[in-house]
Amino acid sequence: MAWSSAHPVRCPMPPLIEIAYWATIVSVCLVLGTAGANDIRSRRIPNWTVLATALLFCAWFFVGSSVPLLSSLGAALLVFVCSFALYSFGIVGAGDSKLATAVALFAGFPHLPEFILYMSLTGGLIVLCMLLADPARIFVMMQMRGRGFLERGVPYGVAIAAGGVMLVLMPAMQKLT
Repeated sequence: MAWSSAHPVRCPMPPLIEIAYWATIVSVCLVLGTAGANDIRSRRIPNWTVLATALLFCAWFFVGSSVPLLSSLGAALLVFVCSFALYSFGIVGAGDSKLATAVALFAGFPHLPEFILYMSLTGGLIVLCMLLADPARIFVMMQMRGRGFLERGVPYGVAIAAGGVMLVLMPAMQKLT
C-alpha cells in the first residue's frame, strides 16, 4: 500500500531523544503543577519551581523545541517587562511574574499569543469559580467597584502553570496522532 500525500510520513526521533523529550514534558508538567498547588495553598510560588522551569527549558530546547532561542529569550523578556509592571502596581505577585517569564521561554514569539490565551482563559475560569463559590461576594464587589474582592487574591500562578502545561502538551499530543 502506497502512502498518499494526505498522510505525511513522520520521521521518528531516535529512541533516546524520544525518551528525553517525554521526560522533559512530564517534568515540566510536574514542576508547573507543584507551582500551581503551592500558589493555591499559600499564595506563594517557590523560587525552586521557577528555576526548575527555566532549567527544563534548556533540556526542551535541545530535544523538542521548534522555536529559535532568540525568539524564546525575546518572549521571556517581553513577558518579564509586562509582568514586572503588573507587579509594580500590586496586581500580581513577584512569583507570578517570575513564573510567567520562565514559561514564556517555552512559547517564544510564535506561541506567545497561544500561551497568553490559555493563561487568560484559565484565570477567568478560576475567578468565575471563586465567585460562584461565594455568590454574596458579587454584590460586595459591585458595591466596592472591584475592591475588597477575595481578600487572599486570585492564584494567578495556577493560570500561568495551566497555560504552560497546555503549551507543552498540545504539540506533544499532536505528534501522537
